[in-house]
Parts: sequence; structure tokens; C-alpha cells
Amino acid sequence: MKLVVGLGNPGLRYKNNRHNIGFLVLDNFSKLKKLKFSNKKLYRATQVESLELLKPKTYMNRSGDALTSIMTNHQFDDILVVVDDVNLPFGKIRLREKGSAGGHNGLKSIIQSLGTDDFKRLRIGVGNSVERDLADYVLSNFEKKEKKKFDTIFSFVNELLNEYNDFGFEGMSKKFNFLNKSYSDKMSGSRGDQNGTKKSPKEEIC
Repeated sequence: MKLVVGLGNPGLRYKNNRHNIGFLVLDNFSKLKKLKFSNKKLYRATQVESLELLKPKTYMNRSGDALTSIMTNHQFDDILVVVDDVNLPFGKIRLREKGSAGGHNGLKSIIQSLGTDDFKRLRIGVGNSVERDLADYVLSNFEKKEKKKFDTIFSFVNELLNEYNDFGFEGMSKKFNFLNKSYSDKMSGSRGDQNGTKKSPKEEIC
């Protein structure tokens, strides 16, 4: 069984935030598969074939607590975290086998809880802005022009997750390399503001 973790903050207030792209991806994938998430104390989860889908209810900077909780009673062969990335232009997707948190508090919490940074990531670019504090930016909603690209993003990620289900991370990486040029062509002309690195803490939600 493989664990796919979508990062985000629970509650309607944060539903369409840039920080919640991990939740949005899993919601779309589960809708496609006609799945329903069950409620647990620290997370919501559902299962399809060889994938367990997890959405933490702990707020972003305690995401690792949700993983610790589900791993108490379940064993997983692999972990894939779907996460927003301000260092990538809007809609740009990158796969990574392991690495540091890169300033992302959700990843930082998971690394602390697992005691390792050796887990896979599917990073989705949400852009950046030199005009706004970074914490405010990731907690802002996507713009209308960006939402128009959601179907393209979700469709691509759904194909990757299906490949991850069938053939693991290696198979998903091959699928990514095969489809990425076509995906990038579809996304061309849509970009978020990409500059700026100013940061400030926002309690648990960032």
C-alpha cells in the first residue's frame, strides 16, 4: 500500500487557498474515482486500489502528526506528498524523490515526525509575489484566470497518480517525462508572479 498525502489547511476558510493545492488535487482525484473520505481524529482518508489518500486535519505546520497517527496502525511501502511550491511558476509540476523542506512548514513537520526527508514529493507551482508577504500570499485564493487552468492541472496529476498506483514512483516519473511537454504547452501563457522570497510566520496554518 502506498500513502499519498495532500497538504493543506482544513475548513472552508482555506479551501481555495494556494496553500491548499494538495487538498484540491486529492479532492478531484477522489471525485473521479467516486470515493468518500472518512473522518478520523487527525486526518481524513480514503483508499483506492493500492493507494491510501490522506488529508491532515492538523493545520499545515502539524501535518506530520497526521502521518504519525495513520502509520500507527498501517504500514506503507512508499509515501508521496502533494505540496504547493512558491519557487515554481503557477501550474509547473516537479517530482522529487527526497530533499529538505525548502522552507515549507508542512514538509518540515513531516520530516520531523518521520525522522527522515527520504519520501517522494509531487510539487505544484503556485507562483509568488514580490508585493505581498509570503505567508499572506500562500493563504490567498487562486485568481480566476488561474482557476481556468485547474482542469488541465488536475487531469495531468490524475494521470500521474494512476501511474503511481500501478507502477510506483519510477513509473510515474516515466509518465511525467512522456506527458510533460504536452502539459506545458497547454499551460503556456498562464503564470503566477514568480519573484520574491520575503517570509513571515502565520501560526499553524502556514
